Amino acid sequence: MAKLAISRLHHPVTVLGHGVRAGVWVQGCTLACPGCMSRDTWEPRPDTEADVEAVLAWTRRLPGPLDGVTVSGGEPFQQPGPLAELLHGLRELPTDDGGTRDLLVFSGYAWPRLRDGASYGPALTLCDAVVAGPYVARRNTGSPLRGSDNQQVVPLTPLGRERYGPEALDRYGQRRLQVTADGGDLRVIGIPRRADLARWQAASEAGGVTWEGTTWTA
Repeated sequence: MAKLAISRLHHPVTVLGHGVRAGVWVQGCTLACPGCMSRDTWEPRPDTEADVEAVLAWTRRLPGPLDGVTVSGGEPFQQPGPLAELLHGLRELPTDDGGTRDLLVFSGYAWPRLRDGASYGPALTLCDAVVAGPYVARRNTGSPLRGSDNQQVVPLTPLGRERYGPEALDRYGQRRLQVTADGGDLRVIGIPRRADLARWQAASEAGGVTWEGTTWTA
């Protein structure tokens, strides 16, 4: 069984794709896009490696409904073999309610590189849609599902086109953020607009919240 470096797992995720989802964030990214909100996922950390089966077992234990799984990071396609194994296992998971589950992967690689890269093919054939392209802070205009408007949302299956095609994206409306608490940590899930995080930090500090560090300046 392959091992995948994992930053975190979360359920439910309601802002990174269709419906109620499981979120898998991988650890490790060499792209280092300026302004990335997840700088804490850049550094490769062997101590975060987990058996793909353990991630699948976590997914099996989740309560329904589960409309899909979103994989982000970090850079998922820098672990193409384990990513393909994870996606294959997710494809095999039964759906208790008879619903349809989609697999959505976010990547900082441009779509032509993913499309033409032989090592990425096995994982791509298992995706319903991919959000592809590097994050460019000055082009963060609030586009649905895209951190910046140079990125592409590429549907790869009929289900992907139904949920992430142009007409579906038009229905997404404004971006939303999801905030969760884990002990003393606050986690922001979603795609913030430019300067949203700085404004949120300033407003919370004005309300008496003490910040010891942030992932986007890690």
